[in-house]
This record gives sequence, C-alpha cells and structure tokens, in this order.
Amino acid sequence: MSGNRVELDKRVFNIEEFDLVVIGAGHAGIEAAVAAARLGVKTAIFTLSLDAIGNLPCNPSIGGTAKGHLVMEIDALGGVMADAADATTIQSRMLNRTKGPAVHSLRVQSDRRSYSGYMKQLLESQSNLQLIQDEVTDISVDNQAVTGVYTRIGAYYPTKCVIVATGTYLGGRIHIGDCSYSSGPDNIAAATELAQNLFRLGIPTRRFKTGTPARVNRRSVDFTNLIRQGGDDEITPFGMATDYDIVNHRDCYIAYTNEETHRIIRDNLHLSPLYAGVIEGIGPRYCPSIEDKVVRFPDRKRHQLFIEPCGWIPRSYISKG
Repeated sequence: MSGNRVELDKRVFNIEEFDLVVIGAGHAGIEAAVAAARLGVKTAIFTLSLDAIGNLPCNPSIGGTAKGHLVMEIDALGGVMADAADATTIQSRMLNRTKGPAVHSLRVQSDRRSYSGYMKQLLESQSNLQLIQDEVTDISVDNQAVTGVYTRIGAYYPTKCVIVATGTYLGGRIHIGDCSYSSGPDNIAAATELAQNLFRLGIPTRRFKTGTPARVNRRSVDFTNLIRQGGDDEITPFGMATDYDIVNHRDCYIAYTNEETHRIIRDNLHLSPLYAGVIEGIGPRYCPSIEDKVVRFPDRKRHQLFIEPCGWIPRSYISKG
C-alpha cells in the first residue's frame, strides 16, 4: 500500500497510470511536463486551477538581470518560456546597455492573462501530456520508492516518478500588514496537505519570501510627474525561433519616494510582517519591500518605485458606446 496513509479512505479509486506526474503548473512544472512529454514520456500535470496555469502573481515580467540569461538557456534546451514571453509582450527592453555586453539582460513586461492563456493552450495541445485540475494531497511511497499520488477528491494515479513544482502554493501564507492567513496566490487554496505529506516522508523543505507589489488602477495615477521608460526601438526576441515582429504596446514608469514617505514607513514598521518577526527574507536574492529599502539604506533620500502594466486591452475591444 501507500506507506503514507494509516487507513485508506473508502472513496479512493484508481485512475490512469502515468510514467511521470508533475505537481504544479507554474514555470517549472510547465517546462518539466512539456520536456518529458516531448521525449515520449506519458505525463500528467496537476494544477489547483486551470485559470492559474503559468500564473504571474507578482509582477508579470519575464527576464531581467541574470534571469534573462536563464530564460534564453531554457529556450536553448527546447523550453517554452521564451516563446510565451515573445507572444505576450507588452514592452521589451534590454537592460544595462550602458555597461558591457556580458551584463546586458533582456526583460519583457508580459500581459498576465495572455501569458497564462498561452501556456494553458500549450499544455492542452501537447501530445503525451494530460492536464488535470485537482489537488495532490499525498505522494504514495513503498520501500523508499514512489508508487503514485492521491488527490483531494479520492483519486489515485499510479506512477513511478513525481516532480514537485508547487512553488509558493506549498503551505503558502498571505501577509497583508498584520493580517495573515493560509492561501496561495490570488486567494487560491494553499497546498497544505501535500506540505504535511512531504514532512512525514522526511523530505527537507525551505521557505523563501516573495513580496507581491500593490495593484493600482491606472486611472488613479498621475503619469505627468513620473519618469517614462519606453521599450527598445529594435526589439531582441527571447526565442531563437521567433520569426515575427514584436511590438511595444505600453510604457513603464518610475516614481520616487521622499523623506515624508520614509517617515510614514518608519512610524508604521510594527505593521510590516517582515519587521514584526512574522516572516523572514531568506536566500541570496529576493524582492525587497519598500520598508526594507528604507531601513537598510537610511541615508538615501529617495528610493525607486516601478509603475508597470499587468495587462493590455486592445482599443478595438473597448466599446465605443
């Protein structure tokens, strides 16, 4: 039997067997599932929501310093992220052009919903790959070998290999000021039971912080006082096989804090989860919140804030009435 569950639920029923099960349909899960399927491996990829495939819950940008090189390496290995980024570009810009070519790094601002839709269609049309909306709660192990996965609805899928690519959903929590609750991105349920299952299996885990920027309505922003960041006149695509012209649709902008902003932040540090001791920023690189910048660099008179689009609706879609 599973070796994980003390007593199997009577509702458990066996479903189709797969050579590989991928848990999670974010960036890593998509690349793993598509690569395996294209190699002829019978693969299933599980997602908590079909509407969250390839989700970009933080800032819908692809690439940037160091990360842009990684996207191109994935593309060179036959990955799909570069193609999706090119197809859903709102703005494309090569960073660090004033420095040497070794640190030039491509970055695009993607349409968040279009990117997700692109990846969903890709998974649905890929042969040898089955896309399943369900929550994997247990990985079945017998004599130190994987034998299958259980889902919340009582389904059991036999398999001999599992890739866990759950990202921030695995035991995820949302922190907004002094409010904290269990959740994955966008109020989709966190994969809490799977996190407990991995703990029981003795698999070590680490938690990394990700700071999600605030969403503001474009109509609430006075762009006249912001610094415009336009896209490149000659756009370099991410994908080596991209053979169509990529167009910049929207600008990005930069705003700056001032000393009054810093005073307000310092007076309310007790409401910050990071400084209240609720969470920690672990790892060599993470997205620093604005209060972290103010505390770590107290001598600076101002800090940058990036104002960037999450999506773009063509004018032809907007009703004239």
